[in-house]
Amino acid sequence: MWGVLSTANIGRKLVNPAIAKSANGTLHAVASRDGAKAEAFARAGGFATSHGSYEALLADPAVQAVYIPLPNSLHHRWTIAAAEAGKDVLCEKPLALTAADCRAMAAAARATGVLLMEAFMYRFHPRTERMIALVHGGVLGAPRAIRSTFSFRLASPANIRFDLALGGGALMDVGCYCVNVSRTLAGAEPVEVIATANWNASGVDTELTGILRFASGLVAHFDCALTLERSERVEVSGAQGRLVSEGAFVANADGVLLSEYKGGTATAHEFPGVDQYQRMVEHFAAQALARRAGRPASVRYGPEEATANLAVIEALLRSARAGGRPEPVVP
Repeated sequence: MWGVLSTANIGRKLVNPAIAKSANGTLHAVASRDGAKAEAFARAGGFATSHGSYEALLADPAVQAVYIPLPNSLHHRWTIAAAEAGKDVLCEKPLALTAADCRAMAAAARATGVLLMEAFMYRFHPRTERMIALVHGGVLGAPRAIRSTFSFRLASPANIRFDLALGGGALMDVGCYCVNVSRTLAGAEPVEVIATANWNASGVDTELTGILRFASGLVAHFDCALTLERSERVEVSGAQGRLVSEGAFVANADGVLLSEYKGGTATAHEFPGVDQYQRMVEHFAAQALARRAGRPASVRYGPEEATANLAVIEALLRSARAGGRPEPVVP
């Protein structure tokens, strides 16, 4: 039985429907600080019940797992509260605003024995899984360059992604994907980063370009934005070839391709349409049910992975705020 903290759009449009379609989960309760809003959202979204506060949902004995799509600045507080209530937690990315907060959230999950996972849904798409397997399997030789981009244009200046106090900014919202895929494909942590950004009046990065340098000599370059036309792309190159994924993060339900280029020959790896959100919630639910049954359970990407991602993000923000000064990544 799932509970959802807030009536956020990402839940309404993508994750809640995935839970409803899943083979091992049920939408039970949704909570909002506005009880009437929660009740209307529950009726429209197929929830069995609603609560007028987050505390009330966490006290609901029928709720076994919680999905948290709250603003970034609230992830830390409500993840720890959910863990203390004995609920397994799937929390939107980025898991927190700092690596230190991630460590505190991980400690709360360990102390209460619950599962905690960051909701990087793109990692559950078969295309992403194949790309990682090909790179780590050496099909390109040692990877030497990774390039990624994730941008889209926000229409409203009042959007919470433009609010620094709520953990907004291009890097936190979409750049976190680029950092994650770069680290994942590299199979290592960067030792140093460089970043430059444009900022709005409130101090939010609206566009940011970053470089991650790894001890092996691999360099990952990315750009992200909240003010540009939509673009999602990942490319990784080695001495023996190149892989390209278009529409790399928010893949739709249609079939997708992973393009491989080697020795002047192009190969298209085709994948049928899947709901990567459904694959994510089914994985998490399977592990949560196993844990509750006393069987071994572990999520594919634990909070330690999210902590490492935040360490890189923090270094990138330090560099950008210092005008592009190289910054070490603190493990």
